[in-house]
Parts: sequence; C-alpha cells; structure tokens
Amino acid sequence: MKLITAIVKPFKLDDVREALSDVGIAGVTVTEVKGFGRQKGHTELYRGAEYVVGFLPKAKIEVAVSDEILDQAIETIATAANTGKIGDGKIFVTNLEQVIRIRTGETGNEAI
Repeated sequence: MKLITAIVKPFKLDDVREALSDVGIAGVTVTEVKGFGRQKGHTELYRGAEYVVGFLPKAKIEVAVSDEILDQAIETIATAANTGKIGDGKIFVTNLEQVIRIRTGETGNEAI
C-alpha cells in the first residue's frame, strides 16, 4: 500500500478529483496549504505599493492506494494537474505500513 501526496494548483483540484473518481479511486483527503518551489513567489500591487507574496496557495491531495493501481493513480494525477507552466506541483509516494478502517476494523487493502 502506498500514500500518494500531491501538491497542485488550487484551480486544478476539481480536475484531479474527477479524474481519480473516473478511474475508481473514491477516498481523497484535501488540505489547503501554502508554499513555494522554484517559482519563489510573486509580486502584487496593493494600494499602489508593490510587495512580494512568498507563499503561494496550493492544494494538498492525499490518496491511499494499493500497489496494483499505484502507477495508474500517479499518471491520473499528473495528467489532470498539468498546465505546462511553472508551479504545477509535485507528487510524493510513501509506503503505508498499515491502514485500519475505524468503523469496521478492516485492515490493509480492504480498509482502503
């Protein structure tokens, strides 16, 4: 089992959710986060004064998947989140030692 963590542009969130749903992945956790990478923020004007916005709004998507559908899930997220511009985000994959569904007590792949 793997945990996929994807950091994407907020306006691509619905596209990613719909694409994951289309391939049969229903359980998704989303968090609104801020950060920066190579884009290093941007400048904005407010009441005639220019200031630097160091942290940009992003959406953090977490999805637990079985090893069998890992590659398909990664491809789906990467395709749906891609704009071709800097700041599209990153996808991280980590191992999951154990998953437990609290309501039923199911464990492992059955809990996903």
